[in-house]
Amino acid sequence: MSAGPPSPKARLLALADELRPELYRYCARLMGSVIDGEDVVQDTLVRALMALQDLEETTPLRPWLFRIAHNRALDLLRSRAVRMAEPIDAASDVADPASPDPVEMLMRQEAVKTAVSRFVELPILQRSVVILKDVLDESLIEIAALLDLTVDAVKGHLARGRARLREINAQAGPLPDARPASAAVTRYVALFNQRDWDGLRALLADDVKLNQSTYPLRVGRADVGLFFTLYARIDGVWLAPAWLEGREVIAVFEDRADPKPSYMMWLEWRDGRISFIRDYRYVRYVAAEAELALAPDARPAADGATH
Repeated sequence: MSAGPPSPKARLLALADELRPELYRYCARLMGSVIDGEDVVQDTLVRALMALQDLEETTPLRPWLFRIAHNRALDLLRSRAVRMAEPIDAASDVADPASPDPVEMLMRQEAVKTAVSRFVELPILQRSVVILKDVLDESLIEIAALLDLTVDAVKGHLARGRARLREINAQAGPLPDARPASAAVTRYVALFNQRDWDGLRALLADDVKLNQSTYPLRVGRADVGLFFTLYARIDGVWLAPAWLEGREVIAVFEDRADPKPSYMMWLEWRDGRISFIRDYRYVRYVAAEAELALAPDARPAADGATH
């Protein structure tokens, strides 16, 4: 007896797994933050599962997911009163050929190379249109449907957004240098690199939480302590203090000879104890998009000992 068609939940989970990096590229630029972008993706998938029972079977899931992500990001941006959330001008009819010419390709390359944090300087609709068109290569018709705009309006926002992005990149200075690591992060990194798992567990607050993106939240010292038990089985992982978007993070190298970290961690502290751990091991696209700077003297030696 053959199995029936997959359930709506199974279809959504399969699509979400496939789309997650693409959703993230959109959300990170919309939020102007690689960290906040992943938070929006996680929130989007939770909201999508909750709303699935009310969804009509004929609704295309991909644009539906992007719409949820878009609306959630906008809610967060409005609540934080982002400084560039200015009114959008009335869109004018600007030509945008369906087949990209060399100038069009250069515009797309500029958008892809632009640091995630700089997108926040664009007004929200211009930002959305430029990301969807030049980073994700969506069609004008798809963008119009997602953002509830006319195609002509999309063309107008695209032209102005591209022009503004060129100005932003021309005026942008170098990213700020990394600062020295804090004593707390330096201690955490040293204990990890020494494989002192008991020492690390002693740093955990009683109500500590662990977020690993695609896995259920772990809560409490006993449960989160298993995080270090898992890492004890993995050879060669090496940590280094780093900075990202003004926040102190931890770069994770799976091979100490690698020029760039494989992924990252981010800790929150309360009264000298770790209250929250974000481990990005299972969503490596976050580090791929990050403008991450190692703290001074943090580069691991390729032939160094692990103790």
